[in-house]
Amino acid sequence: MAVAASRTEATLALITRFENGFNARDVDALMADMTEDTVFEHVAPAASSLGRHEGQAAVRAVWESLDEHFPGFDLQVVDIFAAEDRAACQWTIRWQLPEGGEGFLRGVDVFRVRDGKIAEKLTYVTA
Repeated sequence: MAVAASRTEATLALITRFENGFNARDVDALMADMTEDTVFEHVAPAASSLGRHEGQAAVRAVWESLDEHFPGFDLQVVDIFAAEDRAACQWTIRWQLPEGGEGFLRGVDVFRVRDGKIAEKLTYVTA
């Protein structure tokens, strides 16, 4: 039981650091928390790169493009929970619209962790 609890605590710390790291726009730090063969799959506004991205280079390209798709974005974590090597995070994101005003989305990320790094991040978004 203690092993499962420590794995859960490690997963929770990893996902908390990762999700809270988006606003720093430190792509190197985000990628350091992901496996070499990491997978990021998402559904998002049509203007962004939808779909499945596999491997460090593909996922890095998505993180590097976030400000292009969501100018001045601010991601706020609403809730995070973990169980051993799985986790989920509920969040909101706000950004500046080109025509003025603010964009807003809610989302949930579902994670799978392997060897202390994120192996899979599945993102589901609603307006």
